Amino acid sequence: MKEIRYIWAINEAIREEMERDENVFLIGEDVGAPGGSFGASRGLYDLFGPERVVDTPISEAAITGLVAGAAACGLRPILEIMFMDFMTVCMDGIVNQIAKMRYMFGSQYHVPIVIRTPSGAGLNAGPQHSQSLEAWFAHVPGLKVVMPGTPYDVKGLIKAAVRDDNPVIVVEHKALHALKGPIPEEEYLVPIGKADVKKEGTDVTVVAVSKMVHESLKSAEALAQEGIHVEVIDLLTISPWDRETIFNSVGKTHRLVIAHEAVKSFGIGAEISAAVSEEIMDELDAPIMRVGAPYVPVPFSLEKAYLPGAEEIIVAVKKTLERTF
Repeated sequence: MKEIRYIWAINEAIREEMERDENVFLIGEDVGAPGGSFGASRGLYDLFGPERVVDTPISEAAITGLVAGAAACGLRPILEIMFMDFMTVCMDGIVNQIAKMRYMFGSQYHVPIVIRTPSGAGLNAGPQHSQSLEAWFAHVPGLKVVMPGTPYDVKGLIKAAVRDDNPVIVVEHKALHALKGPIPEEEYLVPIGKADVKKEGTDVTVVAVSKMVHESLKSAEALAQEGIHVEVIDLLTISPWDRETIFNSVGKTHRLVIAHEAVKSFGIGAEISAAVSEEIMDELDAPIMRVGAPYVPVPFSLEKAYLPGAEEIIVAVKKTLERTF
């Protein structure tokens, strides 16, 4: 094993996949000589040249159309959208074209596109550069959406996404870029669609994604001092999400908290909560609790107050333990 930062795990994943398959190429704004807006592609331009590490004009809509055509012609593009907020500029290409091409043409075309994009708040980047919009894309049939929270998971999921014949959106929380963690020296993949139990427990299940996994682990450590044993599950893939792992955990703890940084209203927590209520209601001993951001744009000056974290998760866990049907 070796210690590596999250951002360099992304870099390694892209480099290894480009070395493995000459059809893989990277494209986006400033991904070439500048090395990407957050440094994820640093050094790749020197290794693979301008034909496989393609700097583009500032036109997300045009780039998205380009990768759709490239994928239909047999290439495997990795598209970097500099901030997730900018996905709004290319929604037509992603939602109306990329997500539907394989379905509309009866699988005559594969659409092996990876769209990488940094999301989330915590850097005081303001309301137009700090959003968590993953629920939009999870709502669209034809798209897979993953949200890795550790260096190990981001490398393994990007490599798996590149090899998938369907479009995969990889949502990378920008506040995790400097996070260090262990990864194997040898090659590995992390399967799309499979959650990971980061900490086992018996009293309450906490399902979280991305940066909120780390907040959930903090809350679990604090609650353990009070004799409350929390099971923390990293969802990893939000579409298609891993029902089996979550349902099995709820069947053990009989209580559920769901935590994400995106606004609480209409988020992925609502989907998981609804599915648990509809399919395994008898396993619940108390109402499900959700933790998310308030229903306002991400503020600049009050960002710390806006962001949900370990304290909010602790409150939610205690509430579901206090209540019963």
